[in-house]
Amino acid sequence: MPRYRLIIEYDGGPFCGWQIQENQRSIQGALEDAVAAINGAPARVNGAGRTDAGVHALAQVAHVDIDKTLPPGRFRDGLNAHLRPLPIGVLEADVVPETFEARFSAIRRHYRYRIVNRRANLAIDAGKVWRVPRPLDADAMHVAAQRLLGKHDFTTFRDTECQAKSPEKTLDQLDVARYGDEVEIVTSARSFLHSQVRSMVGSLVWVGEGRWSADDLRGALDARDRRACGPFAPPDGLYLVRVDYD
Repeated sequence: MPRYRLIIEYDGGPFCGWQIQENQRSIQGALEDAVAAINGAPARVNGAGRTDAGVHALAQVAHVDIDKTLPPGRFRDGLNAHLRPLPIGVLEADVVPETFEARFSAIRRHYRYRIVNRRANLAIDAGKVWRVPRPLDADAMHVAAQRLLGKHDFTTFRDTECQAKSPEKTLDQLDVARYGDEVEIVTSARSFLHSQVRSMVGSLVWVGEGRWSADDLRGALDARDRRACGPFAPPDGLYLVRVDYD
């Protein structure tokens, strides 16, 4: 029974998230339906990250074991044929050892959050970014963001329904930069808590608006209290960009 690794992009807007949920349309569920149509039997598709409802991916990684041995390109094309017209694309498929696990073999995950900082309504990017009409100081946001790097208890930035055993995570990167009207936040870590990125982004926006200082952001982290967190950024602007493996 060969194991295939899949590289997948998707628009998370129409879905309840990656993970299968009863009576809702999920990305995992759509992929498993496509796999079953090719394999002739159900097979579990395991993802590297359980993205929330509305969150997008440029290169989500998954693995699946099927009964048939197919050329990787043929398997990829077959999946894409069965996924149409859903906004899910399988970019790559290749055969990997049985020891490969999309989730547990990952050594780093990279996310990008896109903010459009303008008063005008969104047209082209509606559903793909967070429009913040008030002016943002991206330099101040970047300076403050560095106060969150390293290993910390991120309880403040953790969803109340997070199932992680520990709130401690090591944040390797959290950079903020402006490109015209767009403010981009890039972050990476081995793993993140449920809603950690969106919680950090919302708090950084308060810094950019001048409501918080870098010390206020660090104080929120040190409080280890969800009530100390800033606003919760919407899912529209969040993208899983890449997953690294040894």
